[in-house]
Amino acid sequence: MGSLINLVGLGILVYWMFVNRSVLAASQKAGESRRVISGSVFVNGTSAIGTTDENFICATLDWWPPDKCDFGTCSWGKASLLNLDLENPILLNAVKAFSPLKIRLGGTLQDRVIYETKGDGKPCTSSVTDSSQLLGFSQGCLPMSRWDELNVFFRKAGALVVFGLNALNGRTVGPNGNAVGAWNSSNAESLLRYTVNNGFKIHGWELGNELCGSNSIGAFVAPDQYASDVETLHNLVQTIYKGFEVKPLVIAPGGFLDINWFTEFIKKAPNSLQAVTQHIYNLGGADNNNLTGEILDPNYLQGGSHSFSNLQQILKNSGSSAVAWVGEAGGAHSSGRNLVSNAFVDSFWYLDQLGMAASYDTKTYCRQTLIGGNYGLLNTATFVPNPDYYSALLWHRLMGSKVLFTNFTGTNNIRAYAHCSKQSKGITLLLINVDADTRVEVSVSTENPTGNGTSSMKLQEKTERLSFGRMSRCCKSSSKDMREEYHLKAKDGDLQSQTVLLNDKVLTVSSSGEIPSMKPKQVSVSDPIRVDPFSIVFSHIPSLKLPACT
Repeated sequence: MGSLINLVGLGILVYWMFVNRSVLAASQKAGESRRVISGSVFVNGTSAIGTTDENFICATLDWWPPDKCDFGTCSWGKASLLNLDLENPILLNAVKAFSPLKIRLGGTLQDRVIYETKGDGKPCTSSVTDSSQLLGFSQGCLPMSRWDELNVFFRKAGALVVFGLNALNGRTVGPNGNAVGAWNSSNAESLLRYTVNNGFKIHGWELGNELCGSNSIGAFVAPDQYASDVETLHNLVQTIYKGFEVKPLVIAPGGFLDINWFTEFIKKAPNSLQAVTQHIYNLGGADNNNLTGEILDPNYLQGGSHSFSNLQQILKNSGSSAVAWVGEAGGAHSSGRNLVSNAFVDSFWYLDQLGMAASYDTKTYCRQTLIGGNYGLLNTATFVPNPDYYSALLWHRLMGSKVLFTNFTGTNNIRAYAHCSKQSKGITLLLINVDADTRVEVSVSTENPTGNGTSSMKLQEKTERLSFGRMSRCCKSSSKDMREEYHLKAKDGDLQSQTVLLNDKVLTVSSSGEIPSMKPKQVSVSDPIRVDPFSIVFSHIPSLKLPACT
């Protein structure tokens, strides 16, 4: 009998443990907090630590054909520059929503693309898979009829276009990947002249894609030769755009950061270059089964700062007037991973990258891709925005060009960034909570922790609630002042969801392809900023007026 009682008791215990574990898992999946802690974000508003372009957000369009496959997955469909449906209303509205969006046209195959020239008698065909060829694809061609169509779309959408030129043209690539000889610019010159003669506006011309340093892809060009080729491009732009008040930027090299190579290259091309572009895929390959774990690890995220700080230091030491760009970044290379790169969880990585890049004076950040692969801001098949699209749009609308020093205390699982607000008063905070089950109630301070600060933001304390700050004379605010908050979460708390909630409402395009309006909720500035588990918050505080933002 005693044994029976023990067995029954054990069964009840096992059942209780199972139920509790199920409830806990459901709670974590739904982003419901089991724990509430306090945290504080310090914003130094004395002066900006960096500035971005007004149009910091950029996205790419690539050349990959439908038969581009990675690890058995073919995710590109008809998203190439050559076959993308430019009549799709969602595509048009998605770009127009930024007013404007920088779009970089380029990628791995760009150096194997020629531009149709009337009268040369050569066929103009697209790249196809060919394992005997460099990069595994045949040489491609851009018909001028398609270039016309693309520029009509860009004009209608209000895009700022950066075009990547074929830097391997005229070179011989040896079996070790070393590209010998100078760049033959004649084909590029024909494209530039055609572009100018037809009144097409180009924001920048970029030379080459991933041909630099120890991590070059397919072929390698020495830094001194690359600098000479950039000088050639610079002279072309100066000649062809002679008389233009504003000329396109000259941009290079569009590759992975190799400190020695970049240092030598920038040293040899000090006056011909306006922007230095690096590429970033710091999550590894799409076959990495720990992508989500890396994205949710604040220490791993912080490690991504080295690329930005290193390029910033190289430029500072060089004395060059060129500025830093991220010319291509998709998190996981080889087209990204389905249900990670195109899901809500990726916004933790993406927005953190934007925040860090801006903190190191990076002027532009180009996301791979606008559409195409698994890392597109838009779904390749349906054109419906993925979660990162809305994250990018909120950044573009809320985060101004002046970057403020920010420090968060209370937990390592909050990533915090602050900018002067865009086209409005005050500041905008970005708070990213990578904790599964902890809600953080955040107070904001603009007082120097050493006690030498000129302002603080701490209003009255409230029972069972964090104080938000008491305002000094320079930053006074009424208790009636409100702030605007945008809370982003995954639908049903599922980090692999491709549906995002803004202030608990699903964001979805209309039947006519219109991008949804994104309205904030109004919160009293005397309340703490509530950052739920696995969520992202943009908080616009118009009443907080700081010297750096005036």
